[in-house]
Amino acid sequence: MVQRHTLAPQPRTLQTGEMVPAPLLHVTSLAKSVPGRLLFDALDLDVGAGELVAIVGESGVGKSTLLNILAGLDRPDAGEVTIEGRNLTTLDDKALTELRRDRIGFVFQAFHVLPYLTLRQNVGLPLALVSADKQAIAAQADTMLERVGLAGRGSGYARDLSGGELQRIAIARALVHRPALILADEPTGNLDPETAARILALFAEAVREHGAAAIIVTHSDAAAAVADRTLTLTAHGLIRRHVG
Repeated sequence: MVQRHTLAPQPRTLQTGEMVPAPLLHVTSLAKSVPGRLLFDALDLDVGAGELVAIVGESGVGKSTLLNILAGLDRPDAGEVTIEGRNLTTLDDKALTELRRDRIGFVFQAFHVLPYLTLRQNVGLPLALVSADKQAIAAQADTMLERVGLAGRGSGYARDLSGGELQRIAIARALVHRPALILADEPTGNLDPETAARILALFAEAVREHGAAAIIVTHSDAAAAVADRTLTLTAHGLIRRHVG
């Protein structure tokens, strides 16, 4: 068994004496620019365990860039990102890689599914990085395939899948190792409404069942509707949006 050690965030105490858990994800004063243009500035965000947050906004405002920063795949120009008490901006590349491997699940817009691996191997990749128990990995991968509507297809190859099926593989892979933080970039963009509803329900269930924190970047009102909060990304940070 692989032991994983994480630094737990410290709770805070209200004036009433009630203990409030520290957020799983804590973002302060985040800023990012691209050549000739500010994407966002002074961005603050707290996401607690068991909370699902949707982020919406106009194209080009930097939603995918924000997800990449939260995952440690990109560096901000200013500000800090803390996951379970660990400040990503102070970690070296090796520590960031280990944190992403162990504690973050990411659904990329481009899927990044490996075409010449089986569906079972694709979904089981996060587990294979930390365990040599092939039987257990296969069993967990098959369970996730069933949950995304691809039961019995583990021995098939990713190269033969449709766009919607590839998206479901990417989602199953992101959830299989029960990450602390789930980041998803348009996770239902290529899915029909019925399958999208099933996947959104799976996201919500995984977040609450495992005490994860999740952020979905989306243009879908249906996706935003399942979130605990919906926030609009602007050049000056995040604004609460009321969906009703």
